[in-house]
Amino acid sequence: MNLTVTSIAAAVLLALGVFFGWRGAIGPDLTREPRLIPYRFLMVLSFGLLLAVVAHLVTLLGPKTP
Repeated sequence: MNLTVTSIAAAVLLALGVFFGWRGAIGPDLTREPRLIPYRFLMVLSFGLLLAVVAHLVTLLGPKTP
C-alpha cells in the first residue's frame, strides 16, 4: 500500500475504534432488547489493526535503504 491508502486506512480505523469505544461504554438497556453487536471486541480489533497500519506507515515514512 502506498502512503495515501495507508493514511486513509489509519484514519478510518481510528474513527471506527473511537466509535466502537463510545458505543461499548454505553451500558446495555435490558428493558428494550439485548445488544447483538460486540462493540468492545470490535474496538479492540480495530485498535489492533490500527497498530499494524501505523507500523506500516512508519516504515513508509522511514529512511529508504538502497
